[in-house]
Amino acid sequence: MVPRWVWAFDDARGDEVAEPVSPVFTTQFDAEAWLGEHWRTISREGVRTARLLHDGEPASPAVPVPPVED
Repeated sequence: MVPRWVWAFDDARGDEVAEPVSPVFTTQFDAEAWLGEHWRTISREGVRTARLLHDGEPASPAVPVPPVED
């Protein structure tokens, strides 16, 4: 079985949001690199916290996603 890494996203109230949907990654490095490249986009969609899950279990502390000012 290939390990799977995926981001779960929460809004400002701490509720999990259904959109956007994270891609599934085969390495933690790829997942973290993706978040570094896409945090502005997901921030514009209302995400305020990203939680990395490894096969459905928390893999690291939650990452704050700051609001983007356009």
